[in-house]
Amino acid sequence: MEETKKISGVITPEKKVPRAVVDGILTIEVDSKVESMEEQEDARWHQLLNAHRTRKILTGELGGVEKLESGWVVAVTYFNGFRIIIPMNEMMINLSGDGRENADTLNRQTRIANNMLGCEIDFIIKDLDTKTKSVVASRKDAMLKKRQMFYFPEEEGAQQMIYPGRLAQARVIAVAPKAVRLEVFGVEVSVRARDMAWEWMIDASEKFQIGDLVLVTVHEIHGDSPEDLAVSVDAKSATANVNKDNLKKCHKQGKYVGTITDVYKGTYFIRLDIGVNAVAHSCNMPALPAKKDKIGFVVTRINDNYEVAEGIITRLIKRGM
Repeated sequence: MEETKKISGVITPEKKVPRAVVDGILTIEVDSKVESMEEQEDARWHQLLNAHRTRKILTGELGGVEKLESGWVVAVTYFNGFRIIIPMNEMMINLSGDGRENADTLNRQTRIANNMLGCEIDFIIKDLDTKTKSVVASRKDAMLKKRQMFYFPEEEGAQQMIYPGRLAQARVIAVAPKAVRLEVFGVEVSVRARDMAWEWMIDASEKFQIGDLVLVTVHEIHGDSPEDLAVSVDAKSATANVNKDNLKKCHKQGKYVGTITDVYKGTYFIRLDIGVNAVAHSCNMPALPAKKDKIGFVVTRINDNYEVAEGIITRLIKRGM
């Protein structure tokens, strides 16, 4: 017989109260459950435990470079709210062509890592401590695993996913005035700014930022194993060449406005406002212009072979900052 309860002289059935109302967090919906902060943290930590067990490649944003009390220099990222440290010797930073061959290796790695702050990096967890919730990971392991997957297929006779002539996406992981550092499926490569875009730029950061995804053409692949792999790519050939069409906007003896993008051995490299690359070997000015200056330019020749306009700088419009 159903239990009853007498309220103000009226007998009503005794309703069974859901456990969700009695225990834990009181929820608006009956029998629903809201996880506490501790439960959510335990679930996120469990994901890291599974990733460690399966050697799953995880991705995080490079958030810092620190020197620990132990003397270790580490890169810092976060995943699922947990702090992940990656020793600098596990970052697998490509040092070739950095121009500091005689400097200390750790200083070279740290300098490049500082320039990479804010970029996405892959990593594999190497060790973790459940008590302190501390995690140590390796970018090197993740990059080697990606190289194996995309450049060295395990099945005999299978086509590798990255090969010469292949169009592929690449991550922009660092930007300097004259070069852009890319990560192409586990391989770091530094590409000159002039090979990143058809138009000449004062600084590559005008067009490219850390975190961008760019389309590149793979030209060469060197190496017989994931450890010694190197690739050659460029982003310019993966996009339409607009130089030829833009060059039609120029006319001999035409006067145009442009910005000096570079000066080398008395030759001025200019980007005209109409979208044309131009070269000047002389200036009709009392004071020589400099890089970043806005100038007036007269076209004396259209060079179709090099897809540039040649001419003379006639006047200074505005000094660059």
